[in-house]
Amino acid sequence: MAKKNEEFVTHITSRDEDFSRWYTDVIMQTDLVDYSDVKGCMVIKPYGYAIWELIQKELDARFKATGHKNAYFPLLIPESLLKKEEEHVEGFAPEVAWVTMGGNEVLAERLAIRPTSETIICSMYSKWVQSYRDLPLLLNQWCNVVRWEKSTRPFLRTSEFLWQEGHTVHATEEDAQNETMKMLGVYEEFAYNVLAIPVVTGQKSEKEKFAGAERTYTMEALMQDGKALQMGTSHNLGQHFAKVYDIKFLDKDGQLKYAYQTSWGVSTRMIGGIIMVHGDERGLMLPPKIAPIQVMVLPIAQHKEGVIEKAQELCDILIAKGLRVELDDRDTVSAGFKFNECELKGIPVRIEIGPRDIENGVCIVVRRDTLEKQTIELTNIGEEIDKILAEVHNGILKKATEMRDSKTFLAKDYSEFKDAIENKKGFVKAMWCGETECELQIKEETGATTRCMPFEQENLGNVCVHCGKPAKKMVYYAKAY
Repeated sequence: MAKKNEEFVTHITSRDEDFSRWYTDVIMQTDLVDYSDVKGCMVIKPYGYAIWELIQKELDARFKATGHKNAYFPLLIPESLLKKEEEHVEGFAPEVAWVTMGGNEVLAERLAIRPTSETIICSMYSKWVQSYRDLPLLLNQWCNVVRWEKSTRPFLRTSEFLWQEGHTVHATEEDAQNETMKMLGVYEEFAYNVLAIPVVTGQKSEKEKFAGAERTYTMEALMQDGKALQMGTSHNLGQHFAKVYDIKFLDKDGQLKYAYQTSWGVSTRMIGGIIMVHGDERGLMLPPKIAPIQVMVLPIAQHKEGVIEKAQELCDILIAKGLRVELDDRDTVSAGFKFNECELKGIPVRIEIGPRDIENGVCIVVRRDTLEKQTIELTNIGEEIDKILAEVHNGILKKATEMRDSKTFLAKDYSEFKDAIENKKGFVKAMWCGETECELQIKEETGATTRCMPFEQENLGNVCVHCGKPAKKMVYYAKAY
């Protein structure tokens, strides 16, 4: 039975054979999610939800450190309120789910299940904002949203998902722009220092920007299969929504003025990104800061006197250091099964301790990223494990950066562009004329979309890679999730 289980936990489709199947195998075998009876909706199981809780904890601390407070707004939005902003409604119309019945009665007005909360939040801001003294108003909410997707995949695209959405109000356009860029910077720092994911940041094109925004900024990550994933966005909404929902304030000069707004958000699709950037043939590889279990302690020959007790003592020392630690003292599976399971679940560090180790005052430490074993003295175990966890983070960030860079290509003409998109697969940097028509043609012909116009521009030529007109921007292109 133990041998059969060992084979089961190591059986994952190869990434090279079928990356999509590999992804599904990993999320199912690691018990992150399960499919629900509602089409397109997932059940996030405890291990998967624990990852989201740690993401939430890390981000929430950053939001509060920058002056934002959490609030909560209704799930249901009256149709008349949603329709006040035509451009916004048009952008989300195909994805909106509607409530038409209340009990046994047909509702006088349909209620939209929020696809995003600008409209319901703006209706409240119009009441709350009266004077320049009320500004800036810096709020965030953690909630769920519903977008009726036709094609779904757990974490990456589901009809219901979890996210945070920040919504702020400012007295000037400059303040709003500073807020927009500040929060993009918060996301970028989080991606590098918590998720160990290197991202490219920049501005979205007019076609790709958020419906109703003046400007949308994004951070884009590259997955191992060469597809891009939008990891987070920050929008300068200008006065667009303020004028529609009548958000005005009396300024210091005695003039009544429309406010400026921003919104910004990330979602549970980040978990999909973590899996596809860091995972390998053995399963998950979780960054230590969002790993539900940072260290798994495995007693070897645990039936022998004192082994379980010493393993527990080791756990207690590490827990006292503030680490997330578990003891696997099951006697129904083999040590090999436990090793495989630790690797499958992406636990950053595994500690093995048996009778001989105890006698020598040491333990065996195995890193998930390199699978290297090292002998560590028990006298300084807490500091050593802290150091190793930091090394794991740096190691997987370095590997992810090398992967991204090796899959980033330059294209100076359309032949090179098509070859890179179709055969090399990854980010393609190329010059663009800035015309939406040209952007649409590229997507139709190659399936690639503009991911962003990076802040760090490079001059790869003077003409657009597709149409040959004068180039305005260097753009990252890719096929995307």
